[in-house]
Amino acid sequence: MMVTPSPASPGADSAVPYRDTRSGATSGPGKRRAALAASAALAAATLAACSQQTGAVRHHLSSHTTTTTRRAAPRTFLGPDGVESSAVIAENRLPGTTAWRITGPNPPLIQGFANTAGAEPGQDVTLYVSTSASTFHVDAYRMGWYGGDGAHLVWQSGTVKGHRQPHCPVLASTRTVVCDTWSPSLTMRVGSDWMSGDYLLKLVGSGGQQAYILLTVWDPTSHATYLFVARTLTEQGWNPWGGYDFYQGTGACAPGAPTYPPCNRAYAVSIDRPQAVGNGAADFLSNEFPLVEYAERHGLDATYVTDITLDEHPELALHHRVILSLGHDETWTAPELFAVRKAIAHGVNVVFFGAAALVRHARLASGPMGPDTVIVDYRNSALDPLDGHASPWDVTGNTWASPPTDYSETSLVGELYSGYLDPGTGTVPFVVWDPVSWLFRGTGLEKGSTVPGVVDADIDHVATAYPTPPDLEVLGHSPVPLSIAYTNQGTWGNDTYSDFTYYTQPTSKAGVVDTGTTNWICAMTSCAANPTAAAVVQRITGNLLRLFGEGPAGKFDPSVSNTASVLPPGS
Repeated sequence: MMVTPSPASPGADSAVPYRDTRSGATSGPGKRRAALAASAALAAATLAACSQQTGAVRHHLSSHTTTTTRRAAPRTFLGPDGVESSAVIAENRLPGTTAWRITGPNPPLIQGFANTAGAEPGQDVTLYVSTSASTFHVDAYRMGWYGGDGAHLVWQSGTVKGHRQPHCPVLASTRTVVCDTWSPSLTMRVGSDWMSGDYLLKLVGSGGQQAYILLTVWDPTSHATYLFVARTLTEQGWNPWGGYDFYQGTGACAPGAPTYPPCNRAYAVSIDRPQAVGNGAADFLSNEFPLVEYAERHGLDATYVTDITLDEHPELALHHRVILSLGHDETWTAPELFAVRKAIAHGVNVVFFGAAALVRHARLASGPMGPDTVIVDYRNSALDPLDGHASPWDVTGNTWASPPTDYSETSLVGELYSGYLDPGTGTVPFVVWDPVSWLFRGTGLEKGSTVPGVVDADIDHVATAYPTPPDLEVLGHSPVPLSIAYTNQGTWGNDTYSDFTYYTQPTSKAGVVDTGTTNWICAMTSCAANPTAAAVVQRITGNLLRLFGEGPAGKFDPSVSNTASVLPPGS
């Protein structure tokens, strides 16, 4: 979607350039990719442990079947963890199954993609599958609580003949891999009774092959309290299937070519290709699912969209009380940004559950297989053909803060992406700074209390040198040792810091929270290495969702600036 200019807040390019100041070497996106992958792998192992605890499959549907549960008109009410919905409660009383999990040996090859990342009830979704199996079938699971099993089986295909699809070409001008040479394998109609949610389509080959395709089912009529926004833009930006994404490519660079951003990266990526990460699920199981499961377990009044859907239908942001940006939500388009800014101006609360939100600047474009199937991010405005020929809001520099957009995320998020923990070095504790805050009610935490296992991967930090909301309040201030982390946004002694912040918009009273770490959602899982810590993270999250679910948070607990009193000074 192309956009028209909108007033910007000035800001410099605040991106972390991945240069290791300890050695002088460029650490590159590969190191950050490894950090994110390590976090996702830990979550996958945790979920596998959970699956061993929850037991066997409870429910299975026969081929070509769809659930036909009649749904009553939902009733909503305020509960201890947020606004609850009778419809979500009823949904999660349906039979659950653990058959959605990929466990045991997984021989190659099966992989696929859908012609859309998000679909409405009644919409046909075309699936493209390549496999070495002679036959395969597809199981569609809605992800949630379902008695602790994590999913409910809503549909199964019949048996489909398998075959290997042809090679996917690369569009040379932008190094974009598009599988428009693949033929459709089957079409699935989203049932009219499928509740909005995140769905895993599990591909199961006759030889034991298994993989996922992600699909979000959205309801254009929903006015649910909480809007979960799935991160298709970021997931595809980090998807190296076919050899290219926004952070790496194949082939040598010319002598003297810059190493950051990598010169052989893609300038545009397509959703019309399989996902190489997470057996096709990207990092959904670590950076989204623990929060989805929590919300569904507590019956919260939630609905789901993708960021692509929000780009195409920005008015949706005004239909809810809370917008939830999930873990590692770094890539945004201008229409999505404008929608969220407008929502805040109208009193809609926003939670950034992951650090590095709103760092990468992208736009949607048409591709060989349809409109809005290509995500464009040149990461260098001088290379973008729109530079000087379109609105600056459409031109993709390395970050939102890069020219010609010059928009610092701090004015919206409240703080700055400031670095990451080195992969494989473990997590660091979350440290409470303001224990009298509403956020910590019922936790028993005091100033300086630590919650282990929370801070990992990307981190955000308060940076008052950039445009900052005037009433920014620091609720958590967690030291991160420089021996296991990289930052170029400030050091104090042997540490940098990850900050948990809160501010309320003075006019609309909307509240905005940033957790300051990509690992917050992953740390919520009840099967984590430290279940006691996970329970504390869940209690804090429940306090957050409860306050924000009531309406503009500033009407109930307005933020009070305390950045000047945070120690060490300037940290």
